[in-house]
Amino acid sequence: MAKFDLPDITFVEKDPQLIEEEIITTYEGTAGVTLAEGDPRKKLLQAQVPIIGGQRTHIDYSAKQNLLAYATGEYLDHIGILVGARRLPAATAKVTERFTLSAVRSKPVIIPLGTRVTAGDGIFFSTLQEAIIPAGQSYVDVETEFTEAGVKGNNYSLGDLNTLVDPIPYVAAVSNIAVPEGGADLEDDDSFRERIQQAPESFSTAGPTGAYEYWAKTASVLIEDVSVSSPSPGVVDIRVLLENGEIPGQEILDAVYTICNDEKIRPLTDYVQVQAPEVVNYDLDVTYYIGKENASVAASLRDKIETAIQDYRVWQRAVLGRDINPSELIYQAIKAGAKRVVVPTPIYQPLEPYQVAKEQTVTVTYGGLEDG
Repeated sequence: MAKFDLPDITFVEKDPQLIEEEIITTYEGTAGVTLAEGDPRKKLLQAQVPIIGGQRTHIDYSAKQNLLAYATGEYLDHIGILVGARRLPAATAKVTERFTLSAVRSKPVIIPLGTRVTAGDGIFFSTLQEAIIPAGQSYVDVETEFTEAGVKGNNYSLGDLNTLVDPIPYVAAVSNIAVPEGGADLEDDDSFRERIQQAPESFSTAGPTGAYEYWAKTASVLIEDVSVSSPSPGVVDIRVLLENGEIPGQEILDAVYTICNDEKIRPLTDYVQVQAPEVVNYDLDVTYYIGKENASVAASLRDKIETAIQDYRVWQRAVLGRDINPSELIYQAIKAGAKRVVVPTPIYQPLEPYQVAKEQTVTVTYGGLEDG
């Protein structure tokens, strides 16, 4: 859930004990009697508690669905409409596929629209337009699209999509010359909630940072963070970071550019450029120790500590401009159960808003047990 820095609220009391006290106290006050524990009237009143509690739970839930911090699903969709925000639909992954002939031909070879390729796993990409390998040339590059929507279309490496499903005369090989990207599931509630909160920024056409951030995030559900700056007068530099600190490819950058450069969004005097963040690499070398008093649970503590180290790696690269901060690593490892943590590298390094930290060599060493 998005952070709103507001106290939690309850519209109606749902505690069964308090409901029972309320019912019985009201009855006793109205009837002028005190009900004994075995009194049939008291038992009848107690039998109403689950029914009233259930009703109050529904009332509390329904009331909260009118608030941005609590709304979910279709209720959140209706709140978004109030500020012109719509949930981003699932999207299909796209990738450029190269079709190569067995030999150069004296006549052109046609690659039909809808020609399918696969990695042999039952998942297919199909060409988005008809393409021609001209006479005298050996290959053509064609944009293809995953035949379904969702993030699973992104899960391929260079050259994985190398099986031609629909045979074409003289085509001997196919291969993706880039990594598929752009596939996304339906936007989840938390991401959509954050965009709704930011949506009023989009009302301005004067080019504020918040407006560019809002519109950039509408390009893909995969976009986690956006940095907007003006390195020189009239120039708007937009940097985009994907979930888990992934660097966007050209397709997503182009999608962000198309949206943010629209004349209805971009002020006339702005020159918009969209780029991947500048990656600042660092090596991670950490040695941790566990107190001897915890020797009996050392194995489970090691799992927790190494999970905390992995979480730190994701935390460090998850946000643009986040300083390389080994203090956070030490804090998380000690919180997970380490007695002492030694981190020779990285050292603290401040980053610019257009930069993102990314680990290279990672060395995690268990130093053993130590006296307290």
